Amino acid sequence: MKKYLILLCVALLALACKAPEPKVMARFVPERADDFVFENNLVAGRFYGKALEGNPTSPGVDIWVKLPGKLVANDWYAHEQEESGYYHKDHGGKDCYKVAVSLGGGASVPLIDSALAYPATNYRSYEVLEEKPDRVVFVLHYPAWDAAGGISVALDKKITVVPDTYFIEAEDTYTFSGADSLVIAAGIKLHGAQETVVESLSGSDRYAIWERASDQTVEPEDGLLGVAVVMPGADGISIREDLDHALVLKKIASGEPVRYFFGSCWSKGDIADASSWFDLVATVECK
Repeated sequence: MKKYLILLCVALLALACKAPEPKVMARFVPERADDFVFENNLVAGRFYGKALEGNPTSPGVDIWVKLPGKLVANDWYAHEQEESGYYHKDHGGKDCYKVAVSLGGGASVPLIDSALAYPATNYRSYEVLEEKPDRVVFVLHYPAWDAAGGISVALDKKITVVPDTYFIEAEDTYTFSGADSLVIAAGIKLHGAQETVVESLSGSDRYAIWERASDQTVEPEDGLLGVAVVMPGADGISIREDLDHALVLKKIASGEPVRYFFGSCWSKGDIADASSWFDLVATVECK
């Protein structure tokens, strides 16, 4: 009897010491064109790396929709190695968002003379600062580029991913010369052909959109996407149809971090309609 009690205690101890199942992940993906992927139990997405430059060269956030629950990105990438286009098909989620050369679902760039001053490259290096089952922090480095009129700009983009939220934290630090200050615009691409609805919410620090999927090249999509940006302390919002973007703006000095949150959802998940998404964005506390 004593032997069985000891075995039971050992088994219970092993169970208690078992590492918690991760709810977040982020990693460099050399097997797929230098992507840098991030994910929690509700949302996923990626940034483009060096190998993809020209196809496109873009700082934009590429949103991946998925059902709430488990992490899926590593599985999708593994299947992509065997079946090209795998993650563009619905396997409880997929990539059905078109970024091209834009801010995608929540990147930022300087706004100079009413133009978005995109980096000349994709991110070129990265650092993983923290990696835990419930928190991952990484930094993407964009080397200096000529933003406009002799203004040289470099970007360090710090991303923090935690579970149980539709929002990802970004802290973008721009260092620049040739100007005393710059206006930074954190934005969302407006896909005009996708029946995009834009809502400014709770004053001047946030907005949200609701639209049909913008990339349906692999298979039809009957779900809808919600995307949002929240920037505490923003100077204001600008809906720029001429630039095909909705923007939240902040004037900064060189080296002054711009902190904001970008979020997304899928109508096949827990947020089924535009009003539910807009209500969530209007009331979410991003600190």
